[in-house]
Amino acid sequence: MDYKDILRNEEVKAFLRKGNENLGILGYTDHSEKHCAIVAKRAGMILKRLGYSKHEIELAEIAGALHDIGNVVNRKNHGEYGAILANSILEKLGFILEDRVILMSAIGNHDEATGEAVDAVSAALILADKTDVRRNRVRNKDKASFDKHDRVNYAVTSAAVKVNAQKHLITLNLQIDEEICTMYEYFEIFLGRMMMCRKAAELLGARFKLTANGSKVL
Repeated sequence: MDYKDILRNEEVKAFLRKGNENLGILGYTDHSEKHCAIVAKRAGMILKRLGYSKHEIELAEIAGALHDIGNVVNRKNHGEYGAILANSILEKLGFILEDRVILMSAIGNHDEATGEAVDAVSAALILADKTDVRRNRVRNKDKASFDKHDRVNYAVTSAAVKVNAQKHLITLNLQIDEEICTMYEYFEIFLGRMMMCRKAAELLGARFKLTANGSKVL
């Protein structure tokens, strides 16, 4: 069973749909199935490029698919809620205890407010989640009423994650429209997440680099 099968699961779909609806009411950017699919694929890509096992890659992808289901309960501590919900779903799907424990740990540690990378799967999940910055995650269509989070995400016209195994380097390359958002505003919102990415990369034996508009900024 791969991450695409997980995202087709009716319980997972229901949790993600309702959680995303809740966050929309609260003014958050998109945390839908699409976001989870992007995170799943990216988490797997990171571990694959760094030479991790097929099993670890699959676990990272599944963690990405499930990481935001806890939003159905509450945004606060959604990582912890998501870990508990994921264990219940995965047990019913026949996942062995050893894998469920790894996935619970990754999901429970992916939020910057309470978590930190503790193994390869959690590190890949953090890197994949925190680098998903893009214009079409903004739900508010009225630019005049954008808050800082809307403005920062909308200003990102391009975001690409590159992994260089030979140089042990993970890079997030951003193109930012500085007429919409200043670099200061970007870092005001994302510095904590980028520092979390740095620590996650270090756990994988790599360095994390952020470039914006062609210039290295972290």
